[in-house]
Amino acid sequence: MRLTNSGFTALTAAAVLVAQAVVPMSAQQAAPQQNTQPPVVVAPQQPRRVAPMQAPQQRPQNTGVTTFSSHVDLVLIDVQVTRNGKPVKDLKPSAFTIYEDEKIQKLEHVDYFDIEKMDKMEVAANPDDKPRTLALDSMAPADEVREIVRDRRLIVLFFDMTSMQPDDLRRATDSAEKFVNEQMSPADMVGIVMYGTSLQPVSDFTTDKKALLRIVHAIQSGKDAALAALAANASDTDATEDTGAAFTADETEFNVFNTSRKLQATQDLANMLRFIPGKKQVIEFTAGISQTGDENRSDLRAATDAANKANMSVYSVDARGLQGAPPGGDATTGASTGSSMYRGASVARQTSQRDASRDTLYTLASDTGGKAFFDEGDLSSVFKEVQADTEGYYLVSYISANTKMDGKWRRIRVKVDAPGVKIHFREGYYGPKDYKIFNTEDKERQLGDAMNSEIARNELPVVVETDYFRVQGRANEVYVPISAKLPSAALDWAEKKGQKQAEFDFLAQVTEEKSKHVVDTLRNTITLKLDPERFEEIKKKALVYQGGTILGPGKYKLKFVVRENANGRIGTFEEDLNLPSQDPRILGISSLMLSSQVEPVPAKSKEVDVRAAGGPNNRLPKNPLEVSGDRMIPSVTHVFTPDQQLYVLFQAYAPPGSDPAKLRAGLVLYRSGVRSSETPFIEPAEIDNATHTVSFRLSMALDKMPAGRYTVQAVAIEPGGGLSAFQRAFFALRAPAKPAAEKPSSDN
Repeated sequence: MRLTNSGFTALTAAAVLVAQAVVPMSAQQAAPQQNTQPPVVVAPQQPRRVAPMQAPQQRPQNTGVTTFSSHVDLVLIDVQVTRNGKPVKDLKPSAFTIYEDEKIQKLEHVDYFDIEKMDKMEVAANPDDKPRTLALDSMAPADEVREIVRDRRLIVLFFDMTSMQPDDLRRATDSAEKFVNEQMSPADMVGIVMYGTSLQPVSDFTTDKKALLRIVHAIQSGKDAALAALAANASDTDATEDTGAAFTADETEFNVFNTSRKLQATQDLANMLRFIPGKKQVIEFTAGISQTGDENRSDLRAATDAANKANMSVYSVDARGLQGAPPGGDATTGASTGSSMYRGASVARQTSQRDASRDTLYTLASDTGGKAFFDEGDLSSVFKEVQADTEGYYLVSYISANTKMDGKWRRIRVKVDAPGVKIHFREGYYGPKDYKIFNTEDKERQLGDAMNSEIARNELPVVVETDYFRVQGRANEVYVPISAKLPSAALDWAEKKGQKQAEFDFLAQVTEEKSKHVVDTLRNTITLKLDPERFEEIKKKALVYQGGTILGPGKYKLKFVVRENANGRIGTFEEDLNLPSQDPRILGISSLMLSSQVEPVPAKSKEVDVRAAGGPNNRLPKNPLEVSGDRMIPSVTHVFTPDQQLYVLFQAYAPPGSDPAKLRAGLVLYRSGVRSSETPFIEPAEIDNATHTVSFRLSMALDKMPAGRYTVQAVAIEPGGGLSAFQRAFFALRAPAKPAAEKPSSDN
């Protein structure tokens, strides 16, 4: 997925201690912006939410499956060994020798998957026997998954809906139906995925033929196929379809984007399957991928790399089958213009375009140990070859002795000490790549992978807080400030020209929970430059990055990604956003923002520039975090110390016909469910009569309160009237730090 600059306001790095203010920056700038001002600095605090550890990868062992550190470069290769066309099953590990770039590697394990034995089993006649199933993205315990897939052939039918025309799709689905009905063996577990606007898993691995047939019958051609065909036919002004259009669009940009999306879908599928042991065979039905030169080389490499790490082989099937189109195209295209069809240039161009659309398919198949099938009159023959490739295979694993992080292609050669055998294996893989040699595409892909991955990244600790305030003058829209905090001590500060420097990339995405639709994104780059004195002042504190978005009521998912650009370390944080729908007829109240730091608003404070999700640009006339000339810096972690002051900021929204100036508010604190302290009720700090919005800022000293966890409840009322509302938040109060023990005197 490509994430662009839009949506959020980027309230970029702010002040040192309490001296300066957060500087707002428009989110609508065309490229990630840099800011050399230092960020908001607050005391280091413990996070209230910790991201889960990254799930370990898996490898087979003698007693089952164990885990290994992600820092170890374990390579898995499936090796088919045959003699006279029959699998050889009785080889010992000592019979295998693995070479990587012509250097012998030490084997970790050799395990045989006997698919042929399962193929010959009779189908159970008992109708009560349940089909065997396994989720494509299964994260079940490794031993359970291994028991399910043991001696099974795992096949995924991949339908590229963006390229196939109705005839192509019909040919693909007919062959898939024939395979399920006539060729699918007891050893086969088949899954189905589709690619339209995104990768869509529509069937998990299963042995249930009836369920598979229902899904295959339901697959229909989509509008994306026509769009792809239009771009493919727009490459030659001398021989193009005459549509009467005023101009012919340049299809290059579309092809780059389209190819990138398709390769990303392949990469996503590989990441989905990677925790399932054994070989996975993906039969991709497509009508080709337009050639784009070097623009998509990084995407192709990433897809190949992910497939090899997941032990997934791609079998590319050109669903157009055997083609013999006449010069100028067949009846599916309009008449061509120009003279190229009369002098042979049109035929040569058609052939060139068809071959170009197959280059990427062939490369992806060959580099992952699969095969490419072109000009096949009967697509059902494809399944026979796929099944023949996995009648039985050895899953061989080794830890690469090559410790270089250069990202180069590593060629693999397998030698088997057995007479008269024929062996088949993939030719190699891309080694790991050090972040320091990443190009621009590599860096963007790394951020996109972190955003799309379901696995948390915690190389860089980060914690995020969200709040919500009603947008003044507009019903059922809320402004959601988003604050991210990361500790200065965890950063890799570089020294350049006498200054300490650090650079970060920030990426955030808001997704609607039910539809999974991405409603807003943020992409920004911040550069910090500090002189030695200022660096010493903040190196033991935390940095706060602020932004925000406008959303309607509903349930959303927020994912925040931060990357330190010196070394490529990434931290991710995910949070649910539950934004209530507020009834304007009753007294409403915003969320509570807790803080221990307040700073003056700078004289040139700008309006908050944001874009409502899916809507036009909006300028909030006033930042809700700014009240009475001061700006609140959110605590984020909600952890305080006794020497700090607790500040609580919130808004109340009076219904029409009431007087907002009459509203009063106070705080009540509870510790372990027992009321511990409270504040007197006070008048609003600010009143907006036009929108019936009032802002309250209350504070409490924490020096006399015992350590523990607290509930803070804000209460807004209309004295003598019938209006009341309350809101709650939670925080932890740490015990005061113990003074350092004095060293014993050396005097006797």
